[in-house]
Amino acid sequence: MTQKKIIAIVGATGAQGGSLAHAILSDKNSEFAVRALTRDPDSPKAKELAEMGAEIIKGNIDDDDALKRLLDGAYGAYFVTFFWAHFSPEKEMGEAKRMAEAAKQAGIKHVIWSTLEDTREYVPLDDDRMPTIHEKYKVPHFDGKGASDKFFRDLGVPTTFFRASFYWDNFIYFGSGPKKGPDGKYYLTFPLDNKKMAGIAAEDIGKCAYGIFKKGEELVGKTVGVAGEHLTGDEMAAALSKALGQEVLFNNVSPETYRNFGFPGADDLGNMFQFYRDFEQECNSVRDVYYSRELNPELQNFEQWLGKNAKRIPLE
Repeated sequence: MTQKKIIAIVGATGAQGGSLAHAILSDKNSEFAVRALTRDPDSPKAKELAEMGAEIIKGNIDDDDALKRLLDGAYGAYFVTFFWAHFSPEKEMGEAKRMAEAAKQAGIKHVIWSTLEDTREYVPLDDDRMPTIHEKYKVPHFDGKGASDKFFRDLGVPTTFFRASFYWDNFIYFGSGPKKGPDGKYYLTFPLDNKKMAGIAAEDIGKCAYGIFKKGEELVGKTVGVAGEHLTGDEMAAALSKALGQEVLFNNVSPETYRNFGFPGADDLGNMFQFYRDFEQECNSVRDVYYSRELNPELQNFEQWLGKNAKRIPLE
């Protein structure tokens, strides 16, 4: 029996890394093995991965020794950062730089870097169509990742630049789902006008990433975006209505209104939805549904995802 090639996964108990770990470990004929970095090896998710056959490394991406242990002897690595844990693009960039340097030193053959657009390439800081945040960013949780692509390129790390889409799982966990209005009706509220936004099931992000590792070096240096479907707000609301058995209406608001909703990160997300709206073609052309299905033949569209998950969406 030939030895399996190790894929080192950062964030292996999170949405992206966890779904990749499960995709590999669920495939009994996989040519890959999983080595997972986690802060808490005793967490239920880490224990589940260990039971499935993953090697667990304790530590985090700020720990150089843990990164070295994670990457030592590995073939590939999946790198992701965690903006919503700290709201700092600078911290994300520091982590990306550290991961790129560690991958270079370890001689990793194929890195997937989970990145996003640097929106300042589309809307410069002095462009007042969209407010600037913290004097440096338009969409902070995008821009820090996009600006970090250079760390991998400049070091010559063999990298696929991987762009995910809006997680439909946000309707369950992130408070993005339908909310009851003063009239007693349920509304899905986004500033999208009639534009289509790319979305995907979190589990499919990992399955698509697995497909990239299976394709190997032909995708090194390439940017690959993934999506399960491109939908308007009205189309999402109609699908939610059908799946929930409860009428949901699309409430289209202005980005300015969304930015002023007051929850942590509302300004960032308001700008993000404005970016999706104003640069619909640029965003969606990268996030190709057909290619995503080639990478992951089990790719779900929104209706299929709702069929499995609608009952988990809290109606507030």
